[in-house]
Amino acid sequence: MKGVILAGGRGTRLGDTTRVVNKHLLPVYDRPMIYYPIQTLRSMGCTDILIVTGGEQVGGFAQLLGPDFTYRVQERPDGIAGALALAEGYVHGLFPVILGDNYFAEPFTMPDRPAIYTSRTDRPEAFGIYDPAAQRIVEKPKDPVSDLAVTGLYVYDDSVFDVIRGLVPSARGELEITDVNNSYLSRGAMHVHEAPGVWSDMGTPDSLLRAALHAQAAA
Repeated sequence: MKGVILAGGRGTRLGDTTRVVNKHLLPVYDRPMIYYPIQTLRSMGCTDILIVTGGEQVGGFAQLLGPDFTYRVQERPDGIAGALALAEGYVHGLFPVILGDNYFAEPFTMPDRPAIYTSRTDRPEAFGIYDPAAQRIVEKPKDPVSDLAVTGLYVYDDSVFDVIRGLVPSARGELEITDVNNSYLSRGAMHVHEAPGVWSDMGTPDSLLRAALHAQAAA
């Protein structure tokens, strides 16, 4: 089975630590950050993995990981969904997608239909939040209706590329993954699962430290 890691972006929230190094190559306890999403996809049964990143960054990944991965370049920063569009032709059928800055402590079982995974958070204003009553995701709500953060692990089928082609860029000029997921949810075509164990994004100094402490405790 094939899977996709989306590892673009400048990592500006991490300050000077990402000025010359892609954030996905930063150490998280004793391993580069990118190793953790690879581990998650392997647990789901992925034997082939595509990594989508920026053009100036692909060399670092190739040097670290070698030729056993496929690499594609996101030429312009047009959002997570824009990066996912580059996987068309590489994946077929049902496939998992994970953001390169997501840490999961537990392995996953591959579901039998499209899915998103949530995790409870005490910072709902920082994430896309799943509203169980409306069965939709609200991005960084000021008045959240739940504490179910949508993590950066998704499972899609081939129809996701048709969804992406129909997206309108957001106010920040990006193709939003929340719009993709809400399209699936509105059609009743996506399951919502709570992620097992500990989850953390690793895009800020605090969340990077949190993931490193969990990784240390699990070692």
